[in-house]
Amino acid sequence: MKWEQVSKLARELPEVVEDIWFRTPAMKVRGKGFCRLREEGDVIVFLTESVDEQAFLIENRPDIYFITDHYRGYAAVLARLPALTVPECRLRLERAWRLKAPKALLKAFDVPAKPTAATKAKAKAKAG
Repeated sequence: MKWEQVSKLARELPEVVEDIWFRTPAMKVRGKGFCRLREEGDVIVFLTESVDEQAFLIENRPDIYFITDHYRGYAAVLARLPALTVPECRLRLERAWRLKAPKALLKAFDVPAKPTAATKAKAKAKAG
């Protein structure tokens, strides 16, 4: 995976823009960063909910996730871009986005779309 792909996936989430954070390209929601490219160019930083989540990811997927001493005790994890898959990246992006997105935006994102007459008819035809 490359940063351009990460950026494209992140921009599928509501109100996400590419910006700069710590002098590197980053993804932000309403001005708050949740993922950034590190200086090396092939490693990204995802915010995590906790250091426990960080430890879980590193223990279960050491081929993808790791930290440096700088991130010890901080709720974030580093990911090797070449090892990251699209589904895994989407999951990490959404989880990190949820940490920074305002509550109203989260609520709107989580509300299922109301079915239209066309989708109701399609569901009825499929069931019957």
